[in-house]
Amino acid sequence: MSDIIRRDPRAEWIARNRLHPLHAAMQPAQHSWMGPNGVIRKNLHGIGFIGPNGIKRIDRSGAQQGGATKRSAAVEVQLPLHQVPAPAFYISVVPDMVGGRLSSHDRDLLGLAHQLAGKDGAVLAVVFGEHKENAFATAGVDRLLVLDGDEFSGYAPEQRVQGLRSVDNQFSPRHWLLPDSRSGGGELGRRFAAALGERPATRVWQVKDQECIGRAGAGLQDLARPVARLILAAVECAEPVSETRHEALPVELPTAVVRSLSRIEDLGAVAVDPAAIPMAEAEFIFSGGNGVKDWGLFHRTAEALGATEGASRVAVDDGFMARDRQVGASGTWVTARVYVAVGISGAIQHLQGIGACDKVVAINLDPGCDMIKRADLSVIGESAEILQALIDAIAAYRNDAKRDAA
Repeated sequence: MSDIIRRDPRAEWIARNRLHPLHAAMQPAQHSWMGPNGVIRKNLHGIGFIGPNGIKRIDRSGAQQGGATKRSAAVEVQLPLHQVPAPAFYISVVPDMVGGRLSSHDRDLLGLAHQLAGKDGAVLAVVFGEHKENAFATAGVDRLLVLDGDEFSGYAPEQRVQGLRSVDNQFSPRHWLLPDSRSGGGELGRRFAAALGERPATRVWQVKDQECIGRAGAGLQDLARPVARLILAAVECAEPVSETRHEALPVELPTAVVRSLSRIEDLGAVAVDPAAIPMAEAEFIFSGGNGVKDWGLFHRTAEALGATEGASRVAVDDGFMARDRQVGASGTWVTARVYVAVGISGAIQHLQGIGACDKVVAINLDPGCDMIKRADLSVIGESAEILQALIDAIAAYRNDAKRDAA
């Protein structure tokens, strides 16, 4: 057999043509890229990726086996255990915990805390109320403090500040880290800073060389200042912890938190029309594409789920959805916690627009389309049958809830 490397002109042409259906398959695997805030992100599940601690990541996509295998527990990597028996100091983190789980913003924050803690310090996560998270250990939490009680439920910023002051008195953390977000961390952090009489570092996207670098001037400039004790960090402030697992040992406050006389009364959540929520701010988006044949059923499903409707460019061009509902690089970049794509194959512009979404659910007939590859959960089948089954399941769940309440 000849050792001469033969060129494939057709493959080269496909690799240059971004509109060709096989263009994405011809591209080399992307192991690192620059995020929107200038932080280099890494694909930890890339083939042959070696982490900073010398740990080789395993490819779970099935690409090394020709896509014939599925993910299994047998290929899970047993990460080394990071232990801090006697912490010299604490780095306290107060995650948003939207929906009772760690968000990508929270994990970035824990990654920054792990950097500040080093080998001698411990990351102390302070969580209010009940939660559903079971991955604190792999997110970088060394100590977990849960402040549970009716006084912390709902919108209770004053009582939560009182709880954080109790933690500050008992553990004396070297740094406090909170997400500078609209989910509560930004307001809570500023209230807490006012209670401590300290000036926080806000909109911080990088901590380097004993300096905090934050956004200023409407996000067009960077402001550097010495590392503050209280840091309100932005998204992608650091790489999430991925090379180690931590103990996440539960701790408690030696004394109970003093109840404060609240000047704020929580009247509960206000019902908001999902259609009135801007796409860029929606938490739950139900998006339709060319594969949707019954748009009336699509609208009924979105209403039953209480989701904000979105669409691909094809659906908008065909007149099924308004232009302001278009998702993608040529439409609106979305950051939803849950994004459901119905009948969307996954053009590169659309995948770019949903790159910041936490969880993606795909409903499609084609198991090999790009949206299925991007999705965290895939349902293969006819969209009309799946949507009708989803409506029936929602109705049954609500009827059971009414019977239980009665």
